[in-house]
Amino acid sequence: MVTWNSTTVDEFILVGVTGSQDLQILLFIVFLTCYLVSLLGNALIIWLSNVNPRLHKPMYFFLRNLSFLDICFTSSVVPKMLINILSVKKTISYNACFTQMCVHLSLGGTECFLLLTMAYDRYVAICSPLRYTHIMHPILCIKMAAASWVGGFINAIVHTGITLLLPFCSRNVVNHFFCELPSLLELACTDTSPNKIFIFFSAIVVAAAPFFFILITYVNIISSIMKIRTTRGRKKAFSTCASHVFVVTLFYGTIFFIYLRPGTVHVTNQDKVATLFYSVITPMLNPLIYTLRNKDVKLTLKETIRKNVFLRKTIYHLSMEYTINEYSKY
Repeated sequence: MVTWNSTTVDEFILVGVTGSQDLQILLFIVFLTCYLVSLLGNALIIWLSNVNPRLHKPMYFFLRNLSFLDICFTSSVVPKMLINILSVKKTISYNACFTQMCVHLSLGGTECFLLLTMAYDRYVAICSPLRYTHIMHPILCIKMAAASWVGGFINAIVHTGITLLLPFCSRNVVNHFFCELPSLLELACTDTSPNKIFIFFSAIVVAAAPFFFILITYVNIISSIMKIRTTRGRKKAFSTCASHVFVVTLFYGTIFFIYLRPGTVHVTNQDKVATLFYSVITPMLNPLIYTLRNKDVKLTLKETIRKNVFLRKTIYHLSMEYTINEYSKY
């Protein structure tokens, strides 16, 4: 029988992605690059969809929400991870650890629901195009987005509250690069089987159920697309959904790998890679996927660049003309 030290934990030690010292600098450069690309790419989508009236549509309203969420999602993990990579003492306080866990859970749950709302938007656009503007009016879009954020927040608060009730004794080494819920449960000095079962069933509600409805939505979408007579029309309809399908596959695939395994120990290197993928890599890829696959976004970006180049040239020529006129006075 294992006995536990009664000392209460006031900080945790994060093991990180790997214990190899030779890889620390390389990992720092890679993760910093991914983080900066994620920030710039998602901020660019938010800015472009705001400044161009062509993108003032429900689809881009949800895309703005997703981009803002991805900025917050990756920011909840990467900055602390980068600091720990270069630090000798890789610690995080008790309160900061649970705050990080709560924020990460909240944003992850929100993304599950938000991807569902985006699927519904595509369903209405393709299956009921004549009623699209009537159904997807701004008030409904705001309500759907707000429900996604609230749903993710409630899920995180429940999990965080239950986990805070657990006693944490002498063990404080988290075998992860951030305070993820399953890894924290392994440190509790009590039986956490009920918590793991609750994680499994809540993952069904928060992740599996939305994914199931997304599948049903796309079955109907594909059925409607196949009824389109022209090849060009079918191709255009498919292209509007391709980006979303790719993002759903990336995000839900890794989420299911982590959270839909009842009773298992979530501290393997494979789990770290999966978590790294949906927390760092996917938020970086999302803006690239949507800009490369979306004609409206690419056109808006080209127009914005063209206008900025023209504006800079105009300012340059005006300044040169002003300088020449000033010198001609003497």
